[in-house]
Amino acid sequence: MSKILKGTMILTGATFLSKFLGMIYTVPFEQMVGPEGMELYFYAYTPYNILLSLSTLGVPMAVSKFVSKYNSLEDYQTGRDMFKSGMQLMGITGIITFLIMFLTAEPIARFSLSDENTSASVDDTAMVIRMVAFALLIIPSMSIIRGFFQGNESMAPTGISQVVEQIVRIVFLLVSVYVVLYVLEGSLSTAIGFSTFAAFIGGIASLFVLIIYWKKRKPYLDKQLAAQEYKYDLSKKSMFKELISYAGPFVLVGIATPLYQLIDQFTFNKAMASAGLSEISGASLSAIHVLSHKLVIIPVTLGIGLSLALLPAITKSFTKQNMKLLNHQINQALQIISLLIFPAVVGLAVLSYEAFGSFYGVEDVDYYGGLLRWYAPVGLFFALYTVTAAILQGINRQNFALVSLGAGLFIKLATNSLFIVLFGAKGSIISTGTAVLVAVILNLWRIQRAIQFSYKAVFKRTLLIMILTAIMAVTVWIIKLGLGLVWDPIENRLAALFILLISAGLGGLLYLWMAYQTTLLERILGGRVKVLDKFLKRR
Repeated sequence: MSKILKGTMILTGATFLSKFLGMIYTVPFEQMVGPEGMELYFYAYTPYNILLSLSTLGVPMAVSKFVSKYNSLEDYQTGRDMFKSGMQLMGITGIITFLIMFLTAEPIARFSLSDENTSASVDDTAMVIRMVAFALLIIPSMSIIRGFFQGNESMAPTGISQVVEQIVRIVFLLVSVYVVLYVLEGSLSTAIGFSTFAAFIGGIASLFVLIIYWKKRKPYLDKQLAAQEYKYDLSKKSMFKELISYAGPFVLVGIATPLYQLIDQFTFNKAMASAGLSEISGASLSAIHVLSHKLVIIPVTLGIGLSLALLPAITKSFTKQNMKLLNHQINQALQIISLLIFPAVVGLAVLSYEAFGSFYGVEDVDYYGGLLRWYAPVGLFFALYTVTAAILQGINRQNFALVSLGAGLFIKLATNSLFIVLFGAKGSIISTGTAVLVAVILNLWRIQRAIQFSYKAVFKRTLLIMILTAIMAVTVWIIKLGLGLVWDPIENRLAALFILLISAGLGGLLYLWMAYQTTLLERILGGRVKVLDKFLKRR
């Protein structure tokens, strides 16, 4: 079990830092390009994320599962053969998806924009989409190397390369936007084009890091091959057949969030125009799916890191039919999500106005902060979907992920425009939250049916977590109201930041203390919390 927690800590730490940097850079970026630029940025990245997942065909995560399976059977050569073949496949699919995105940029742009007045023109949107397409040439090959390392339960290469990729991307993005707008006095669309091209530059940096790790780890991996006594006689056709059976569901799981966003990209502006809200449509769209999403995704990083670390371990337990260990691993994974993400999203909802105002300014924060408050709980559902889908894949029920995602997308399509007309911009959030929640419930049901898993312990611990979270939320609310008598977070950005830091800090410490005193931390994380003994003395 220590490997899961160690892998989770590495990947979660790296993913958290990567996502945190991804949130922080939006502050100067938004200040430079404004709502119009953020809208253009969103239009480019949503189809890019979908085509990126399609270009990899789910192969990196599938390779992780494939390698883990055959390593557990002490057949290292089969995993190495698949890695080589997968690299060739990723090179081909990367070129194909690059050409698709580059050549269809204008139709995507036209379909994204409404017939009403819009701040983003078709030509500008198409140009930005073409610029981000270049990243598809390199990132698929890079990501399969990460999958190979993860299958060998080596999480550091993925974590370090993620952070390097993000740092290089952000530096190039901010510098290029500043140079285009303030030094060369170029157009906004040109600046946004370079900001999306930064994904290609970051990918090159990440690939460089992974090559260094490969050269460093190759002697050890070669020793495993030399010591191998037995090899499963799999033809290349059989290997790809097995890999594709794993990979198919990974594709849709990987593009779950972008697919929900794509539905908004193609329906949001038109629905807002029908509701008579076209003037604030573009700004609302970018506020939800770029600015608020950057804040909400921070707690979701735990779910992403956990799912990546979880898959090889669960696959190994399931392959060896060690059901006791398998049930323990699933129990711990779900309880960690409840322990950490539930209070995080509740706290973000309580402090939504202060959080949005601190990062993006207090102008119209009473409106945009309200959108963030509605969007925060959706982060919990996304994290649960990611983890439950990983569990399904680990127990060889990956095909059901297609069913649950399909049900969620159907609900999103059926309700999105209606809810936007009824409730305005937050109707899009309500639609997404409902859709993802249904997908999560379906995944949980399938896990229970597949391995007779009992949720009794998860429900029991989650009930206690909800009680502690409610106490924390009320306390944070009272602190926020008290500080609001001295500083006005709606009018003053610095005041919003002070209230956010003080309220979130005290709320987080209170929750940690309560979780420790009730032995909740120890029961979920094990003896690893004893380091807190000298700081928090239990009564």
